[in-house]
Amino acid sequence: PCPPQGPGEAAAAAQALALPAESFGNDPRVELAWAMKAHQHAQVYFNLISSVDPKFLSLTKVDDRIYEEFRKTFRDLRVDVLDPEELKSEPAKAKWRPFCLRFEGVVEDFNYGTLLRLDSRREYTEENTIFATRIQFFAIEIARNREGWNDEVYSSAREPAASEGKSG
Repeated sequence: PCPPQGPGEAAAAAQALALPAESFGNDPRVELAWAMKAHQHAQVYFNLISSVDPKFLSLTKVDDRIYEEFRKTFRDLRVDVLDPEELKSEPAKAKWRPFCLRFEGVVEDFNYGTLLRLDSRREYTEENTIFATRIQFFAIEIARNREGWNDEVYSSAREPAASEGKSG
């Protein structure tokens, strides 16, 4: 359960959520508000790929550009099951940074924090989720949609026995 928030706390949290991820610090109210917003975004996205064929999804107005730049920069990056080191290690960060900055002013809130699934076949769980920037989320999920990696989520949501195959 979330602690009750007064108008001042809610306003401070809302104001803080308008800041880039690196501005968050360790304020528990901000972390809670961010976590709630990120979780909500994750649920909306997962429901979307469960109900609409991912091949036909458009996540931004510049999906083609994001995908093209992503695959040019990260030609061999496996997006079906992500290795956290491919996002978080120092060499990976050095490669991701210039990629992300190409979308400053192109993709709204490109550097905001969001949640990303590690295994594209599974839903958002604590074990299957990593923190990423919004442009990393878009790049990887656009690739997953176009390359067919999210098809399994969509297909299993269509099957009557889908709940039997879910891990929990």
